[in-house]
Amino acid sequence: MEFQLKTEITDHLKKDKKLSAIMEQCTLTIHKKPLSLFDDLLRSIVSQQLSTSAAATIHARFLALFDDQSSISNHLPSKSIEELRSVGLSFQKANYIQNVVRHFDEFNLYDTDWNQWTDEAIIQELTQIKGVGKWTVEMILMFSLHREDVLPLDDLIVRNNMISLYEVKSEKKQLIADLTQIAESWRPYRSYACRYLWAAKDSKIFSNI
Repeated sequence: MEFQLKTEITDHLKKDKKLSAIMEQCTLTIHKKPLSLFDDLLRSIVSQQLSTSAAATIHARFLALFDDQSSISNHLPSKSIEELRSVGLSFQKANYIQNVVRHFDEFNLYDTDWNQWTDEAIIQELTQIKGVGKWTVEMILMFSLHREDVLPLDDLIVRNNMISLYEVKSEKKQLIADLTQIAESWRPYRSYACRYLWAAKDSKIFSNI
């Protein structure tokens, strides 16, 4: 399912004139799918540091390991590292996937109503899993849980495009503080502002701003 952003969201974000210049040149369509946080987390691990096409190929092979793809969580614990590596996963990624399974089993998270959790609580919970970093969880928040106010400054496209757009000269901790402050005016819709920054990168329009 897909939908266009509500006028109240776009009107709010356009108060930032620099961001508004991007929004005028980009069409943003939001795709929503049924929530499957566990499956999406596995897919994010499979896709780490791979091109889109390579990630899709390996993920398809990964899914083919399971006769019933609707219940991967039931059958994944029985898959060995060797079986996981046979579809093109590195030894490290195969271990990370098993780490996810162990964590979800130990804390009985499969049927969790994540909508009852805050963003920070989800980040704290899932980053306990070795192989799952903050950026990965932020992507889960944005694209699986559809949270509207996530600011993933560890994402290089978001960070670099903000630096370029707002001509930020600071570095290290001060850079993060400055970018966070710039994004304050986007609240409570920072996720959508970041989506526009991604769309602008894809459209190669920064040179025209």
